[in-house]
Amino acid sequence: MGNKNISEIIAALKKSYPGAQCSLEHRNPFQLLIATILSAQCTDVRVNLVTPALFRKYPGPAEMSGAPLEDLEKLIRSTGFYKNKARSLKETSKAVTENFGGKVPKNMEELLTLRGVARKTANVVLGSAYDIASGVVVDTHVKRLAFRLGLTKETDPVKIEADLMKALPKAEWIRFAHALVLHGRAVCEARKPLCEKCPLLRTCPRNGVKK
Repeated sequence: MGNKNISEIIAALKKSYPGAQCSLEHRNPFQLLIATILSAQCTDVRVNLVTPALFRKYPGPAEMSGAPLEDLEKLIRSTGFYKNKARSLKETSKAVTENFGGKVPKNMEELLTLRGVARKTANVVLGSAYDIASGVVVDTHVKRLAFRLGLTKETDPVKIEADLMKALPKAEWIRFAHALVLHGRAVCEARKPLCEKCPLLRTCPRNGVKK
């Protein structure tokens, strides 16, 4: 896809979603890290329902690292895969406390040492907590729309991210993913995309054909 089409897509997304930002509610980098870990195989809406009680009881990494696993499991149960997630929350909190002085790392390499953190989570934290464009967040919406828009032919998230990083200006890496997520939820749905309402229709290879 040429630079002209990329520019048109970026412009259309900015016009349609001017306030695009991370939809996980958080007050600091640690809360965003935990919320993003919980968002795996779970909706952001559900995570936002769970985290207020979790953060009231365990507001920081020191508190959460000392939490009984059973209590964490109870608090996050509705997010799914709660046993594995509870262990990730506890071990990640311990690592942040002991290895990073209680502060969430600001670089990809250190973030990837934390349990439950892969590139997607690290990109969310770096982009939304620290405004560091280390890459492009690739979730299910971004994966689907990047393929539909002809920005990638890959199916592996890491390869999709690489294609998006090549196609997009670095200044757009953070915001573009947030806007694409909103567009995927509101218009370009997985099963029944609302092509007739799509602001990207003119640049979309699908040309409004629902497949």
